[in-house]
Amino acid sequence: MQKLIYIVEDEPDIAELIAIKLQSAGYDTRIFTHGAPMLQALAGVPCDLLVLDLMLPDMDGIEICSRIREDKHHSALPIVMLTARTDVSDRVKGLEIGADDYLGKPFDGKELVARVKAVLRRSDASVSGTELFVDPALRLDLNTYEASIDGERLELTLTEFRILKLLISKPGKVWSRSRILDQLWGTDKIVIERSVDVHIKNLRDKLGAYSEHIQNVRGVGYYFEKTT
Repeated sequence: MQKLIYIVEDEPDIAELIAIKLQSAGYDTRIFTHGAPMLQALAGVPCDLLVLDLMLPDMDGIEICSRIREDKHHSALPIVMLTARTDVSDRVKGLEIGADDYLGKPFDGKELVARVKAVLRRSDASVSGTELFVDPALRLDLNTYEASIDGERLELTLTEFRILKLLISKPGKVWSRSRILDQLWGTDKIVIERSVDVHIKNLRDKLGAYSEHIQNVRGVGYYFEKTT
């Protein structure tokens, strides 16, 4: 079946261009000019990826992204954010809130398609095994991409889950930011190293008492400290 991509863009010409480029690449698309109708549609017909403009008439993309990440049914939905803003702080803010990738306007149609394909590949990537336990409390389900502590589900994005899985797969091993990007994205590495710090911060915020196990080696990277 064709993957369904929702496009949230209030400029008709740009929305149509995005749809044409994605359809030519074999995807099914649906266009929304406002955020609220898209969220309503998402509740009934889930999509495989969201292309989301940052500035919209009814709510901004940051708010939409935040709502999706807080929804347990769609928290892992891949999101590619679009914006005419060029400030690095806007990109970091988008990554902090849970966007999987970020593309500035004006953009090249081929690059957009390449990034969508890359994000979907990461989303579809298979993992070996079924469960990963740090100790009896912290558990990762490698089939559903869900993490839980004492049975309580953690609202992790797909990227956060994959980083956590990488770190706890080899406790004590120090992973450089560049190495983390290589392991998670490989040749599809189209994000900045700064985004690793953003995702680590988000992970720590969500892990509660386990946050102290993610340690930083200044100037190098991160590792997961073994539990006792």
